[in-house]
Amino acid sequence: MQKKEVTQNRGNGSIYLYWLVFAIFWFATLGQRALIHPDEGRYAELSLGMLQSGDWITPRLNGILYFEKPVLQYWMGALSFLTFGINEFAARFWPALTGFMSIAVIGFTARRLWGSGLYAALVFAGTFWVIGNSHFLSLDSGLTFFLTLTLCSFLIAQNDDASPQERRYGMWLAWAAMAGAVLSKGLIGVLIPGSVLILYCLIERQWGLWRRMQFAFGTGILLVLAGPWFWIVSERNPGFASFFFIHEHFARYLTNEAQREGPFWYFVPLVLVGFLPWTSLLPRLIRESWSRRKESQFQPERFLVVWAVFVFIFFSLSHSKLPSYILPMFPALALLLGRTLVQAKAASLKKHLWLPVAVWGLISCAYPLVGFFASPETPLPAMREFALYLAAGGAGFLLCATAARLSLSKDRTLLAIMWLTAGSLWGVSVGIAGHDVFGRQKSSKALVEQIRPYVHQDTPIFTIHNAYDQTFPFYLRRSVTLVDYQDEFAFGQSAEPGKASLTMDEFVTRWKASRAPLAMMDPRAFSVLNEQGLGMKSVYEDSRRVVVIKP
Repeated sequence: MQKKEVTQNRGNGSIYLYWLVFAIFWFATLGQRALIHPDEGRYAELSLGMLQSGDWITPRLNGILYFEKPVLQYWMGALSFLTFGINEFAARFWPALTGFMSIAVIGFTARRLWGSGLYAALVFAGTFWVIGNSHFLSLDSGLTFFLTLTLCSFLIAQNDDASPQERRYGMWLAWAAMAGAVLSKGLIGVLIPGSVLILYCLIERQWGLWRRMQFAFGTGILLVLAGPWFWIVSERNPGFASFFFIHEHFARYLTNEAQREGPFWYFVPLVLVGFLPWTSLLPRLIRESWSRRKESQFQPERFLVVWAVFVFIFFSLSHSKLPSYILPMFPALALLLGRTLVQAKAASLKKHLWLPVAVWGLISCAYPLVGFFASPETPLPAMREFALYLAAGGAGFLLCATAARLSLSKDRTLLAIMWLTAGSLWGVSVGIAGHDVFGRQKSSKALVEQIRPYVHQDTPIFTIHNAYDQTFPFYLRRSVTLVDYQDEFAFGQSAEPGKASLTMDEFVTRWKASRAPLAMMDPRAFSVLNEQGLGMKSVYEDSRRVVVIKP
């Protein structure tokens, strides 16, 4: 029988109003920042290219074949541009939407299992790393949503008191969600749930779960949903399968080919910072969740512990590490902490406010110290502007933390969690907005606005060496010609030699033959080409780039 929701709130109206305001603020900030290089520019350009070309099968980056990731997010980005227009809000809408939908899935699942839906949803919604990644254009928020849906559907389906319909439909939904995860980021969408299931069964010696997995029908769902795109894109592009499955999965994980290697403890500080403001509760939730073993066949809390630990260890062992990779462990932690908070006494939670208060207090006081961190890449005026945003974000969190402490003094735990979640959303969102002062330096938005008078439909546009910026084609709304640059375009350039990067000699010939070309390069390349008497007039300069036209 479904458990009754545990709540200290006497009226649902205030809860609904809270989530309405939360949702408005969650989405309202998406379009306030320029897209930055490389990830945001890359994924925005892939979606825009798909929309412009009308080819919804073969992804292209800057007009060149690009098979490093599957297609689902490009589809969603293209549909978002079609709906909201070509802008930053639309570009970031899918990560924000999937982040918000993950909150709802976690809340529903925690309510169904333990009556702790509001607590778990608030924990996830207020987690630093969740907010940050949901407001940044990358693949990990979408992947995490589908993995969360897989996890939560599985928990409900396998729970001891699940009805036959819940078992059947829950597992069907889990298989469908795995298909979404595979289409979001590849084999990891099956590897994480499958590995966790095997580990859990080995630890608990509970193999009865396998009889309820609905493998035959579930595998059919997975193949029907995820298979067609992989089959069609492989048919159209013979080298896809080898590159995508071997190079982008096994080689990336097992070797340092991606040049993103880090120490084994790489993700430790990211978990500690990323789980704020709940970090100090981590030892308690793991200890209580593992020891709270019931006399039943399935132990959902232990399954969640195995999930979180496996995600952390799996990516820690990888030779390719990025901070956002561990995002899929946070839904499990939120579900566990929601369960813990329902049973926690308000007085015992007061001491856990000190860590987030100390962190945000230090952040709020950073302004006098920014001079020590200034550099040519992070000039002092930019550092001061960013510090002001951080101070405003920190001040808002500290006010909310004060309200949370007062609520705990009145034994109103749920209200205290609501205050902390609101404070986290405010603090992180304001901090992210302030980061735009650096983001603009890693974006071509202002650059394109300044050179727009020199860009026409037939203008040849070149980028030389490492001056290529992933946001440049997006803001131009067209592709550019690469010169002496390969990097992640290696496969696409080899598959379509006609789109290979020009050599410098070929560029010089093209430049001389063109009537009104435009080129972006670093200052050193500009100096060298000027000394060669190529004939160039600068129309834009910053610390990293020079944009020139033919005088």
